Amino acid sequence: MTTGILMTNKLAATLEALLIVADAPVPTERLAAVVERPAVEVTDALTSLAAGYVDVGRGFELRQGAQGWRLYSAPEFDDVIARFVLDGASARLSQAALETLAVIAYRQPVSRGAVSAVRGVNVDGVVRTLLARNLIAEVGTDPASGATLFGTTPEFLDRLGLTTLDALPPLAPHLPGAEDVPNFPDA
Repeated sequence: MTTGILMTNKLAATLEALLIVADAPVPTERLAAVVERPAVEVTDALTSLAAGYVDVGRGFELRQGAQGWRLYSAPEFDDVIARFVLDGASARLSQAALETLAVIAYRQPVSRGAVSAVRGVNVDGVVRTLLARNLIAEVGTDPASGATLFGTTPEFLDRLGLTTLDALPPLAPHLPGAEDVPNFPDA
C-alpha cells in the first residue's frame, strides 16, 4: 500500500470520526483546519466517502448542505427511523406552517403582513413556531414600513437537502393561473 493511499484512508477515517461526533453540519474549511489538510483534499475525501456509502448500500449517507457536511440516515429507512425517534409523536409541521414557510421561502425577504396577505389569515403564531424551529429568521427591516422581514435559514436548506435557494423547484408550474396572482406589497 502506498503512502498516498494510506494517507487517504487515514484522512477518510479521521473525517468519519469527526462527523460521527458532530451534532451539526461541519463546513469543509473547519474540517480542513482540524485535520490540517488542504480544503480541496478534504472535499475529495468527503466526496469519496459519500459515494462509497451509497455504493455499498449503508444505512446512512454523507451529504453536503448549506451549513456543511453531515451524516444522515438513508432515505429508504425514513419510516423506521421516524417510528424509532418519534415513538408515535408527530414532529411534522402543520399545514398552516408549511404554507407559511413556502410563502417565506419563495418571497423572501418578506414581512409578516405580506405573508398574512398571501395566506389570508393571521400568521403570528405560525411565524413564532417557524422561528423556534430555526427554519426562518429575521433578516432585516423594510425601510418603507419598518416591518420586520423574514427569510429562511441554512437549517431550512439542510432539512430540504438543498445547498442554495436557487435549488428550490419552480413554483409557477404547480399553480394554475399563477401569472394572475397579485404581487402583494410588503406591509
